[in-house]
Amino acid sequence: MSEPNARRTTHLTRDAAWELLTRYNKDAFHLHHAETVEKTMRYFARELGYAEDEDYWGIVGMLHDIDFEQWPQQHCVKSQTLLKELGVEDSINRAVASHGYAIVNDIAPEHEMEKILYAVDELTGLLGAVVLMYPSKSAKDLNLKSVKKKFKDKKFAAGCSRDVIRRGADQLGWTLDDLIARTIAAVQSFEV
Repeated sequence: MSEPNARRTTHLTRDAAWELLTRYNKDAFHLHHAETVEKTMRYFARELGYAEDEDYWGIVGMLHDIDFEQWPQQHCVKSQTLLKELGVEDSINRAVASHGYAIVNDIAPEHEMEKILYAVDELTGLLGAVVLMYPSKSAKDLNLKSVKKKFKDKKFAAGCSRDVIRRGADQLGWTLDDLIARTIAAVQSFEV
């Protein structure tokens, strides 16, 4: 097995990855989520010293839910077959599948990129729900205190697993507050 933090490249361009995603996903919500996770992953690649791998991180983020719209009951399982058939390299396939760890499979996130994906997938969904509560509908208004308040409310954005978010923070060796604050900064960095 290769070094989990080794430089990662991909033959896929962003446009080619988007074409693959939109072949299997049409819903505006899912496409928006894919772009949000892509941009969040790109932010973290730069912030954590993997700027040369930004495209790779972004493409993994974009494709992470490629199977969700058509095969929700096989999420992170169907993707493995689908991406292999599409000729997507094994490292992307594995990374995409790893965000289903301890939910639908036993493919544990190893590379820091996989751990970030695992942690921010659910969290970006929660942040998006918080943003919708603001009159401005702007991520610029997000702050740690308001997000933590909503995080504690299990009925708010109930589909966003708090356990997965906590587990993601633990895998990264970050506090929950640090993960939330850093992900807020990520989302704010690309909102126009």
